[in-house]
Amino acid sequence: MGAAREEDDLYTVDELAAATGTTVRTTRYYAGLGLIPPPIRRGRMAYYTSLHRARLDLVRALQDHGFTLAAVEQYLRRLPDDAGVEDLALQRAMLTSWGGGRREPVTRRQLEAQAGRPLSDDDVDRLEKIFAVRRDGDRYELLPAFDVALRLDSLDLPTDSLEVASEAINRHMVALADELTDVLRHRVLKPFRGREHSEADTAAFEQTMSRLRQLTLEAVVAGFQRAANDVITRSLSGSRPEAGSPEPGQARGTTAQSTR
Repeated sequence: MGAAREEDDLYTVDELAAATGTTVRTTRYYAGLGLIPPPIRRGRMAYYTSLHRARLDLVRALQDHGFTLAAVEQYLRRLPDDAGVEDLALQRAMLTSWGGGRREPVTRRQLEAQAGRPLSDDDVDRLEKIFAVRRDGDRYELLPAFDVALRLDSLDLPTDSLEVASEAINRHMVALADELTDVLRHRVLKPFRGREHSEADTAAFEQTMSRLRQLTLEAVVAGFQRAANDVITRSLSGSRPEAGSPEPGQARGTTAQSTR
């Protein structure tokens, strides 16, 4: 799998921007930063290939995960010089968001509009502690737990109980995500990259990855339901957890590490 071939489809900057969902201005800006290679010049015209498109798609996927442009540049710098379209597509498949995508940062007033009520500084601090929002200066990013946090808030539960529960959920989910990502990288992605495959195979693999994400989320929910039922059953019978089962407050498997 090497660089794009000479006979690959060619795009003008307008066509490339339309194909990747960006603007012409943004596409040229990224090219100026070196995030995508210079276009191919043919006379006075500049053309882009499928390799440019795959790289631009990867840039957008990285940004969807919260990477700054500086972090995107560092990430791209670590890619092999001969990384081709399929290599970039597989990189993007690993990065595709598990949720509905990131929300644009909002102001305090917009945050209150989303919450449907005024928010005190203590309210905002609590939203941060329960991983519902992430503060960045005077802007706020609404995390996937934001809508859940609003519904929990209506239950009139003690504030500290929500914070402790959220911390436990986050701790275990990070550890689980670490372990599952490691399995995916070494037991699914690495074997696929190690064998010959066509562009159609790569496209099918991306579809499989998308379906796998949804099934994994469903499996996590089902697994928690099963584990919760086991805990209730043990508490009613007075039995102890099975050998090797984590005690409350302990994560099974590896210590939480950043996956980025």
